[in-house]
Amino acid sequence: MSQVQEFEKALANSETSVAAFDEHGTSLVKRIQHFLHSTPAAVPLIVLVLSIAVFGVTIGGRFFSSYTLTLILQQIAIVGILGAAQTLVILTAGIDLSIGVIMVISAVIMGNCAVTYGLPTLLAVVIGLAAGAACGLLNGLLVAYMKLPPFIVTLGTWNIVMATNFIYSANETIRDADVDVQAPLLHLFGLNFKVGTAVLTFGVIAMVVLVLFLWYVLNHTAWGRHVYAVGDDPEAAKLSGIQTKKVLISVYTLAGLIAAFAAWVSIGRNGSISPSAAVTDYNLQAITATVIGGISLFGGRGSILGTLFGAMIVGVVSMGLNMLGADPQWKVLLTGVLIIGAVAIDQWIRKVSV
Repeated sequence: MSQVQEFEKALANSETSVAAFDEHGTSLVKRIQHFLHSTPAAVPLIVLVLSIAVFGVTIGGRFFSSYTLTLILQQIAIVGILGAAQTLVILTAGIDLSIGVIMVISAVIMGNCAVTYGLPTLLAVVIGLAAGAACGLLNGLLVAYMKLPPFIVTLGTWNIVMATNFIYSANETIRDADVDVQAPLLHLFGLNFKVGTAVLTFGVIAMVVLVLFLWYVLNHTAWGRHVYAVGDDPEAAKLSGIQTKKVLISVYTLAGLIAAFAAWVSIGRNGSISPSAAVTDYNLQAITATVIGGISLFGGRGSILGTLFGAMIVGVVSMGLNMLGADPQWKVLLTGVLIIGAVAIDQWIRKVSV
């Protein structure tokens, strides 16, 4: 009994505070690293502001006109929506190479159903959305249940969907005038309205509303937390009770649905419906916006608001260089630099100790 009392006396004089790290010596660089780690959209926002400032100084007041700034938003609407879809997939540590062609075939299906087959336009839109969701569902099933690499799966479905697009449409373009007469609802997102001197389209509004909605879902719902968890560590997510397969299927299906929605927006933007749009680099642009926007290619980290900023960065650079009369290849060069820089910064931020 005396030994116990002696032991208690020794403990009475011991340190009772919890072990803690000394924050006094934390460097400015470390504090910046911690801030960027906790605020993923900060880097693309800073780059966006700097880009606007540089071109504003170089070009002058013309660049800050409401016409120029709203034109940038109009030009990035489609890429911004596709980038939102790509963001969901990349957050799960995957990638979807088929998003661009899913958009095109969905547009072709909407156009043919409404113009060629004479179905009610709203029904044609629903069929097109369902087709996009079905393509995404196929990707999700192959990734979740067959456990095939997302890159290989979506590379395969990219070829399948593109070939199906050309076979189904016979590569025939549906003219703008025919859509306008028989299915004007398909041009809904091309309609514009004025806010002061600024001219906005419904496509721009749709992009912003979609991104804000997905931001809320990803940050304030259980499903959103599950998406991040699956991307960060799928095995740990499974052990914690998350149904990882269902999460993956829902993400790829939603990405396909959003791509089909981008098809509706693209019809309003472009007027006509061309199957040949499948060979354009919409998907590459969406991935570019996502990566520049700070979404980690390793999954589990990033903010969808960053994707919107990333799309705007590409739009600002493109518009700025066009107004300066620069060679178009400078845009390609700067985009490449931004992509490499974004990945390098992501790697640096991920090393932070939390």
